[in-house]
Amino acid sequence: MFYVKNVPTWERVLRVVMGVIVAAAALALLGGMWGTLVAASAAGIVASGLFGFCPMCAMVGRRLDKQGKQ
Repeated sequence: MFYVKNVPTWERVLRVVMGVIVAAAALALLGGMWGTLVAASAAGIVASGLFGFCPMCAMVGRRLDKQGKQ
């Protein structure tokens, strides 16, 4: 990947798990256009968890510790 990871491992796991839960709940409970929009937003959070790079975190200058602590 061209981007430096800026999300720690524990947060990546949390983003993936919570994103899947929110997407499933939105599609099941909201349905229709609103459910699809919320699920698409949750898919973006899942993607940031899978890739380990968050563009918004990069904009504010968030970086991982260079010593490898996560």
